[in-house]
Parts: sequence; structure tokens; C-alpha cells
Amino acid sequence: MRVFALGGTGSIGSAVVRELIARGHDVYGLARSQTSAATLDQYGATPIAGDITSPEPWAAKLPQIEAVVHAACDFNTGMGAIDRHLLDVLLPRLAAQPTKVRVIYTGGGWLYGATGDVVATEETPFRPLPAFAWMVPQLQRVLTSPDVDGIVIHPAMVYAAGGGVFQRFVREANERETIRVVASEAVRWPLVHSKDLAKLYALAIERAPVRSSYIGSAIDGFPVGRIARAFARRCGSHDQQPQIISADAIAAELGEWARGYGLDQQLSGVKAERELGWRPMHLDPEAEIAALP
Repeated sequence: MRVFALGGTGSIGSAVVRELIARGHDVYGLARSQTSAATLDQYGATPIAGDITSPEPWAAKLPQIEAVVHAACDFNTGMGAIDRHLLDVLLPRLAAQPTKVRVIYTGGGWLYGATGDVVATEETPFRPLPAFAWMVPQLQRVLTSPDVDGIVIHPAMVYAAGGGVFQRFVREANERETIRVVASEAVRWPLVHSKDLAKLYALAIERAPVRSSYIGSAIDGFPVGRIARAFARRCGSHDQQPQIISADAIAAELGEWARGYGLDQQLSGVKAERELGWRPMHLDPEAEIAALP
């Protein structure tokens, strides 16, 4: 299948691009810099020069494609407007393709808000983090569009052993006396390894029913304090007791979107396992952290 990837060098998109190529798909990727183009080329994808903030030039010249993976997001106050404009331009262009295009839109676990002891599923009503509330009408727009075959994936907190949402822990373990945790050590994060999530995207492209949604969560909820302590042990930090900071503090530092780090959440990936045969393999983050070189 000929697939066009937006965000193909990000923490989600890079894993998806490599997985799709490994499965024999022909992948194109949007590249906003020469560095991004070189990275995509290294993966085996064909770069298309452009930026999601200015979609008109590249959208008008898209090659014939059969699927789109939208995993691009600028984490700033204008990200909602950027995404709306992107779809305003892209959806009509996709409608003009010779065959109906499958569009995999990336939602997010933070759209479900804090779930506490309840394990959220695809049937759970959205209670989005305010900074991402714009995403709900956007994903509904993709799902209901008659011009494309829309599918939505809601990733949990995406990690690699030393990257993704774990990257901040690595940096703070090396640069600070203690690792910071938002709100409480008991806050639970639903987790998914980037390689496992990439397999879910590939399965969605290959076999998901049109207008379906899936939560990409391999571990329903994992206490963030255990993650911080695992990094402190691995990096030999003198003080292995995490420093608790408020959601207000992390928002002031990184932006309102970062309040999501303090959400106590549990998310279920059972639907994807049942309907698509998704089988996550990375289920022990502490062991992966301990094995870091």
C-alpha cells in the first residue's frame, strides 16, 4: 500500500514509518527540513518537502496514495488552528485521489481526562484536557467525512526505553539531583512502547473497519513514581526520592498541555487486541530501564 505519513520523524511517526516499510508498504513522509528528509530517506521512505503549517504547496502535488497516517502535532498554543487548517486543505485533496484514502488520525489518551480507578475504553465519554479539547471535533470530522475512510488511534503515553515520555526522566537523572514527578508518585500512566504502537497503526491501515477507534495502551496504568525511581537507580542518582511538583509548575515551564503529566489514568487496549489481533510485547518498563546501556 502507498502510505503518506505526517509526523514521520517524531516519536510515534518514526516507529510507524519503519514498521510500515518492514511490512512491505511504500511510504512517503512530509519533511520540513533537510535533516528530516535525510532521516526519512534513511528509513527507506520517500521525503516530500513541506510543513503542516503551510499545507497548500505540498498537498497540491501529492502522489497517488492509498492511506495517510496523521501523527504530526506542534505542541504550542496554536496547534488546534494548525490542525484545522491542515484538514481544511488536505481532506479535499484526498477526496480527489483515484481511490478512497484511509486516514489514520492520532487522538490521544489525555482526551479521556483523569479516570482514577476506572479503566477507560473506546466507549468512555471524552473529558479532554483543555489544551487538547480542539482535537475532539477534529477526529470526529475525520471519522464522519464521506470523502475518506477515517480511523482514529488514541495512543497511551508513548515510550521507548530512554525516549518518548521517558526522555525527561533521562535528562533529569543526569542533570538534576532528583527526578521530578507531577502531582504524586501514585499517578498512573497508561503506557505503550513506540514499537508496539507502530504495529497497531499498521494493523489499522491493513484491516481496521472504517470509522473505528482504538486505544493504543499496552499497560492500563503504571505508577509514575516507579518509573522515576527506576531511572534514578539506573543512573545512580544520589537521591532516589522523586521531587513532587504541581501541575501549575509544569504548565508554567512547558505549556498548558503538560498538565497531562499529572492525570491519573487507566486506559484499555483490549478492543485492539480483540478486533485487530494486536499483541504488545513490551510489558515491563522497569526491566527495560534497568537494561539501558
